[in-house]
Amino acid sequence: MNSTLPLLEADAIGRRHPDGDRWLLHDITCRVHAGDRIAVVGPSGSGKTLLLRALALLDPVDAGQILWSGDAVRGSLVPCFRRHFVYLHQRATLLEGTVEENFRQPFSLHIHRGIAFSRERVDAWLERLGRDGSFLAKRHLDLSGGEAQLVALLRAIQLDPHVLLLDEPTAALDQEATGAVEQLVEMWYAERPDERATVWVSHDREQAGRVGRETLLIHDGQLEER
Repeated sequence: MNSTLPLLEADAIGRRHPDGDRWLLHDITCRVHAGDRIAVVGPSGSGKTLLLRALALLDPVDAGQILWSGDAVRGSLVPCFRRHFVYLHQRATLLEGTVEENFRQPFSLHIHRGIAFSRERVDAWLERLGRDGSFLAKRHLDLSGGEAQLVALLRAIQLDPHVLLLDEPTAALDQEATGAVEQLVEMWYAERPDERATVWVSHDREQAGRVGRETLLIHDGQLEER
């Protein structure tokens, strides 16, 4: 990987409304370099989630392209891209079963061949969050909203992605749970601050100031300042 290139780049991307008469995102160019911590803010309906989903290649774009270290992401490169650029929604989606089973599930997928689940690593993270090994035995239905979001986030970061694309992951959480999510993201970033980056969508300007070193303001589907 060429470290001088952005990890992730949106090159003049746009997405039209299904009726074709207007743009939901228009002519957006932004770059995410290793070490970046970017907060994305804007009024409701301004396109924050659409931008993040486009960056994650979860939604198609009608103009421009998404680049990974300078290369357009398409075809057979997409599954590998999604391993390294992880999107987290504000409402966690967990599998039926225990917390540990949720952590182990990604390693059964072909894209993650060659890496293995590390109980020791997960235990160390949980200990720093004030939770012991018994947490791994909890059933998914017994988790609070904050606990479920922590599980979803930890399930993602154990795979060592390059970039976390966080779509208001604490919007439905109380102050304590919000702090735990922010702490876990900070722990992950601090492990390799010269190699990792975060893009965090938030409706809370105070949170944006905590989690971002720079801010992108989006309004009516266009970036207004950086």
